[in-house]
Amino acid sequence: MCLGIPGQVKEIYEAGGVRMGIVDFAGITKEVCLAYVPEITIGDYTIVHVGFAITQLDEDSAQESLRLFAEMGVLQEELNATA
Repeated sequence: MCLGIPGQVKEIYEAGGVRMGIVDFAGITKEVCLAYVPEITIGDYTIVHVGFAITQLDEDSAQESLRLFAEMGVLQEELNATA
């Protein structure tokens, strides 16, 4: 499928001159490129698509999206597909 999944930024660092981070998706953490969202900080929520954070969003929207994805049964599938 390849959905954009919301997650919370837990850590930010640079790797080879690229802004990277660890993002938590309902208990599953992934390394994500943060280059497209330079304003994002630790604790913020972002939409991640194929390993890239593409936009920032508020916590309520992120939690609602995660709930809907889990309800549809696609959350785990999507997170495993982007591993």
